[in-house]
Amino acid sequence: MVCLISDPDWWRQAVVYQIYPRSFADANGDGIGDLEGITARVPYLKALGVDAVWLSPFYPSALRDGGYDVADYRDIDPKIGTLEEFDEMTAAFQKVGIRVIVDIVPNHSSDDHEWFQAALKAGKGSPERERYIFRDGLGPNKDQPPTDWICAFGGSAWSPSGVNDGQWYFHWFDSSQPDWNWEHPDVKADFLKTLKFWGDRGVSGFRIDVAHGLAKDMSEPLPNWEQLTKLTHQKLTNGNSDLVHPLLDRKEVHDIYRSWREVFNQFNPPLMAVAEAWVAPDQKPLYASSEGLGQTFSFDILLCNFDAEEYRQCIKSSLEGSKKSNSTTTWVLSNHDVMRHPTRFGLPKVPNANHAMTTAAYNKSLKNKLTDPKVDIEQGLRRAKAATLMILALPGSTYLYQGEELGLQEVVEIPDEERQDPIFIRTKGEEVGRDGCRVPIPWAANEKNFGYGSGKRAHLPQPAWFKDYAVDVEEKDANSVLSLYQRALGLRKELQAAEELEWVDNDNKEVLHFRRPGGWEVVVNIGKDSVDLPKGSVLISSSNNALKGEKIPGETTVWLKSA
Repeated sequence: MVCLISDPDWWRQAVVYQIYPRSFADANGDGIGDLEGITARVPYLKALGVDAVWLSPFYPSALRDGGYDVADYRDIDPKIGTLEEFDEMTAAFQKVGIRVIVDIVPNHSSDDHEWFQAALKAGKGSPERERYIFRDGLGPNKDQPPTDWICAFGGSAWSPSGVNDGQWYFHWFDSSQPDWNWEHPDVKADFLKTLKFWGDRGVSGFRIDVAHGLAKDMSEPLPNWEQLTKLTHQKLTNGNSDLVHPLLDRKEVHDIYRSWREVFNQFNPPLMAVAEAWVAPDQKPLYASSEGLGQTFSFDILLCNFDAEEYRQCIKSSLEGSKKSNSTTTWVLSNHDVMRHPTRFGLPKVPNANHAMTTAAYNKSLKNKLTDPKVDIEQGLRRAKAATLMILALPGSTYLYQGEELGLQEVVEIPDEERQDPIFIRTKGEEVGRDGCRVPIPWAANEKNFGYGSGKRAHLPQPAWFKDYAVDVEEKDANSVLSLYQRALGLRKELQAAEELEWVDNDNKEVLHFRRPGGWEVVVNIGKDSVDLPKGSVLISSSNNALKGEKIPGETTVWLKSA
């Protein structure tokens, strides 16, 4: 077994591969991915060259939100496996030097959680209800929600208790996901217990879902939806730490994470954590501090268009922000919540895109098939490869999402009746949601379910064009996206050194050029025209075509050993 104790800073420049367990590999043939399936694919991930895997939720769940509705934080959904199989999977990863990170969902539970069911039974004013956020409804019969707030998935953010007592419970997401009351000592203590439970089972860290949303102030008077929307915009864009929001990015949340850090530091090496925190740039260092979670996702580069100036400013601001917390930034282009980036890059540019999933222009394009001329598949893949080589060359850690190493496109041809995402359901189809990036990935072109599982059909339908992206096809092709990822990750391990970057001035605004310690440099040609290749020996190029005449093709990234 490879020793994983020696380097407490392993996460600072790690490549982490996100596994969406239900859509990765199905070993028992029931149509749902499972832990045994993941364990069987450990050699693949070792060959890919990742340092760690992050597992999206695998806990008992009714799957109303893809497993992010958690009924028990210290168990495994029986459809996915058992605790013993989790231990076997973790040991298999550790044997080849790959660490395991698990998803923690602390903002809300499932409405099937035993504490929420106890709260419903105990009734109004009970201690059990204090663990969640219950309020009396409005109107003479209390049959109207306490506020006009709209939840993140559409529809009211309040649902009636269902026991005819005039009370409503708050859910920032789906109605099946009641928010915890993080002022309650039981909630605080139980999550500390959960963190230690998984640490004792060998995980190396946690990804914290909705890390900015735990602390809330629900005291009256509460703002109406128009006021709350304005306040949210100001909070996320102005970077004013004195601006107080009742639900998001409150100072009290850092008290929670300081208590978590005490648990993390009980392990050798200390457990790491990365925050999913949609906050203003000046607030990110608080989540990434060594007294708190230690690292936060930088979604800025994910939200960028394929644009040189956007990338340049994003990289500069992200690196500056990470220095303030003595952390490292994270680079990510895709995950389980957004449209796959090869498809995004094949669509027309979206000015000031606030979210790569919900932007109206993207949703309109998604109404059409990938054969629609609005989606330029070749352009999207070309840009995706260039952007990937760019982020892999930056100081900090990189998070990859399953299937991106195959160049997978978003699956848009999912029949309405087979969609599972509550976003699609609650908006009545106005927003297509996230199912398209969660379709089980293809392993073998000519096998049932493309090798995902040999039994029932995959839980989300796989399109026929998946055969061209299957692992067994790409493994045989030296010019495949998979081969590019394998080469790039191998080179990264050899080249990655100090967490430093030096910009190289050039006269072309469409070109990003930077040097890294150890005598290598990177040129990213965002424009469509070829540019001059600097002196040096080419280590890797995102283009399948040989570099001709000392030129770098358009929309191409090149790594070079400096002359």
